[in-house]
Amino acid sequence: MKIYVIDNGGQWTHREWRVLRDLGVETKIVNELTEKVDGLILSGGPMRLSSSDLDCNYFDLDIPILGICAGHQYIAKHFGGKVSTSVIPEFGKAELLINGHKDNLINGIPKKSIVWESHNDEVSKLPEEFINLGSSESCKIQMMKHKSKPIYGLQFHPEVEHTECGEQLFKNFIGICQEH
Repeated sequence: MKIYVIDNGGQWTHREWRVLRDLGVETKIVNELTEKVDGLILSGGPMRLSSSDLDCNYFDLDIPILGICAGHQYIAKHFGGKVSTSVIPEFGKAELLINGHKDNLINGIPKKSIVWESHNDEVSKLPEEFINLGSSESCKIQMMKHKSKPIYGLQFHPEVEHTECGEQLFKNFIGICQEH
């Protein structure tokens, strides 16, 4: 099992790598993908997606992809969603509410849990091909999933210890990669 982390300059990119490593996954932090992998994580980062355009071919690879924070926003923008400056930027603790959809990524995750946030921008319009899996009081699209592909986005940071079910989310993503 090989899941790599694309480094978008996020402050916790090394934590994403470490969680994967500690869960027994072969992993590396890379700036671009140059070899075959079973899954991919698009890390967070300081880029402001509400005012920039990025190009990426990762979505043509037919592998599970998990975008975290800016990676989540990048996925939304790539698939036709909208990223805007947050009305209320979130930093620190927030309560995640799972919206009731069934999905392997959220197996074992309670309907309400505490997650850790660090964002000025957020997905303000869900891409047409996606469903919203979770929200918080200040951010309506905390979690999303492509309707037919194993592509996921999380606005919050599952890799930090303050996110109550972060390790379970990583385990679930690993399971998705194993099944794909």
